[in-house]
Amino acid sequence: MKSAPLSRGQRLLLQCAPISEERVKDGAMRAAIHRARRSEELAGQRNFDRAIAALVGAIPIPLDITEFVPPETLISTRPTWKKQVRHPAFLATGIAVAVIAAMSISQIVEHMNRFPGETTARRLLTTARSTHSMMLDPVKTDAGSLGDLFFMKHRLAHYDVPPRFADFRTLGCRVFDDEEGQRVAQIWVVEKRMQFFIFPAERDPKTGKAREFSGWRYVDQEGWVGVVKEQSGVCFMAALRGREKDLAPYMSRKD
Repeated sequence: MKSAPLSRGQRLLLQCAPISEERVKDGAMRAAIHRARRSEELAGQRNFDRAIAALVGAIPIPLDITEFVPPETLISTRPTWKKQVRHPAFLATGIAVAVIAAMSISQIVEHMNRFPGETTARRLLTTARSTHSMMLDPVKTDAGSLGDLFFMKHRLAHYDVPPRFADFRTLGCRVFDDEEGQRVAQIWVVEKRMQFFIFPAERDPKTGKAREFSGWRYVDQEGWVGVVKEQSGVCFMAALRGREKDLAPYMSRKD
C-alpha cells in the first residue's frame, strides 16, 4: 500500500530535519520524518546534510581566532555528566545542599535529644565550673544521706541522690537560689571531684505540672558534662569536668 504524499509543511520540515533523530523533540517534525522514513527525498536530504557537515568540519579555524577563543568552544557538543559534575557552579550548589542537609539533620538530632530542664542543667554546669570548695558548707558523709538534711533544714522534698551515686563520700554541700528563683542543692563529692545538683523539674506553664522524661540524659557545657534524671518532679544531675565517656562507668550501675 502506497503511503499518502507529504504535505507542503512536512516537506519544509524535512529540509531542516537533523541528521540524527535523537535530538528531535518537536511532534510535527517527528511525524514528518516517520512518514518519509523510507522515501528517497529524506535519504537524499540526509546524504546532502552529511556531505555539508563533513565539508564544514574540514575547514581549518584561523589562528587569529583560536588565540582568543579555544577551538573546543566553537563546537557545540553536549557535555557529559562527568563534565557537568566538575562544573564550579554544580560543585558549589552540591556543597551548599550538603551543608544545608547536614545542618538540618544536626538540628533534628539535637531536638530529639533535648529534654525538659536542659537549659537549667547547662546553666548549672557553668556554676560547677566556677565553684570553689570554700563556697560550700563542709560535710563529710554519704551523699545518699543528704536528702533528709535538705528536707529538715530547707523543706526540700524529694531532693534525693539516686542509689547509684548514694555511697559517694561528700566534701561539702549548699542550697542556693538560681537566677530564676529555684531552690538548688549542690553537693561536692570526693569521687573525681564530681558535683551533684538537685533542682526542680521544668513545669508546664499552662498546667503547672512537672514535665517528665524517662531515663538519663547527657548535657555538656564549657568542658563539663552532666547526666540528668527526673523523678517525682525533681531533677538530679551528676557533673564533672570531661566528656561523656568519663561518666559512662557510673551509668552501668543500677539505681
